Amino acid sequence: MSEQIKERRDIEEGLRRALERGEFVVHYQPQIRAKDGQPIGVEALIRWQHPDRGLMSPGLFIPIAEESGLIGPMGEWVLRTACEQSRAWKAAGLADLKISVNLSGRQFRDPHLPARVARILAETGFDASTGLLELEVTESMLMDDIERAANALGALHDMGLRLAIDDFGTGYSSLNYLKRFRIHTLKIDQSFVGDITGNASDAAIASVIIVLGHSLGLTVIAEGVETIEQVEILQNAGCDELQGYYYSKPLPSALVQDWLLNYKPRG
Repeated sequence: MSEQIKERRDIEEGLRRALERGEFVVHYQPQIRAKDGQPIGVEALIRWQHPDRGLMSPGLFIPIAEESGLIGPMGEWVLRTACEQSRAWKAAGLADLKISVNLSGRQFRDPHLPARVARILAETGFDASTGLLELEVTESMLMDDIERAANALGALHDMGLRLAIDDFGTGYSSLNYLKRFRIHTLKIDQSFVGDITGNASDAAIASVIIVLGHSLGLTVIAEGVETIEQVEILQNAGCDELQGYYYSKPLPSALVQDWLLNYKPRG
């Protein structure tokens, strides 16, 4: 237990210095249009290039950042970096790519979130009306306070941002509440996708989410796609977009352009 406490303390202290030292990096995982296999977007994912431990997975430090309150400035840094990267890719002549950025629970509960996002968009020169920036929130964030969540989503929606519910199907979904939220996308959690070829229940849940999303006029994306069999099942079920290691692992920004130039549609 004492080792775990020391480990947590070391990570928290390291996080406090990481932003100042430029130790965080953003990797981007491609998102693919299911009907023709073409890349249409990326999800921005933070990584920590720790000076002693090397590249650290977010699962090791995000919970500590959330508990300590450090997730706020980290989240703003990711959003700013993603917006700047989007403009850089456009300047390099790449086709317009949608960029998805995750919001933490602490960020989403911040009453000043819309103003913070607007400031970052203005400072980076990112035009929200292009529809190329999508913010992701989880079901549990929304259900924590329905009224506040609906107001926050409404404010972000009015700015021209796309909004997605991440990990859909794992939380506390209520169809009555879902129709109140001004969102654009449902993301099928990878826990349903992983065994979709061998588990009839998971396949049925994924199919229901797709039908539900389409009935509400939403785009549906499946994450955690790793095999051609999963691709085919999701395509046949009418899933709109696919994301996972079958297409690409999350890539450093410098490698995304090469990946796009060399990519050949799969599935």
